[in-house]
Amino acid sequence: MQDVCYLERPEQAAALLKPGRIDIVRLLAEPRSCTDVATQLGQAPQKVYYHVKQMQQAGLVDQVDQRRIRGITEGIYQAAASSYWLSPDLVGVLGPRRARDELSLGYLLSLAEELQSDLAMLARKTGDRPSLGLSGEVRLQPDEREQFLADLRGALQDVLTRYGSGDGDPFRIAFACYPREEDPS
Repeated sequence: MQDVCYLERPEQAAALLKPGRIDIVRLLAEPRSCTDVATQLGQAPQKVYYHVKQMQQAGLVDQVDQRRIRGITEGIYQAAASSYWLSPDLVGVLGPRRARDELSLGYLLSLAEELQSDLAMLARKTGDRPSLGLSGEVRLQPDEREQFLADLRGALQDVLTRYGSGDGDPFRIAFACYPREEDPS
């Protein structure tokens, strides 16, 4: 099972997003027959089988085994991935984003879409992919945003200068700051 199934074709998205199919694919996180899934959902096995076959054709579900029950061969299916991501390119940007400077939400949205696409491409490759992750929280007053960005740019430029040339595996750095809602508890 893959970590991520990145849906880039409209027919893949349509296969997953039909009513009831997400419930089916969730149950297929573990290998099951259509009869087992139908019992869990209170549906007819034929209906579940139809949906599973449609998702299998779209590459969202795999047949991982089969068994014989009372002279009938029954397929055992499993979700192709532990998570499914919809590519932003399925709809695409329908018009220009309002602002494209580094202090705008439009810039951050474009960066997030690029990051999602890059991660999906890495997830398709076999083997463990070395990566780094960093997360933290800062508290900024509205008038501190520009100075914070300048300070961050300076610190990051120092790191990029030190590690940005020479030999080694290339890594992309994407840094995002966005408002976060406080947890009310």
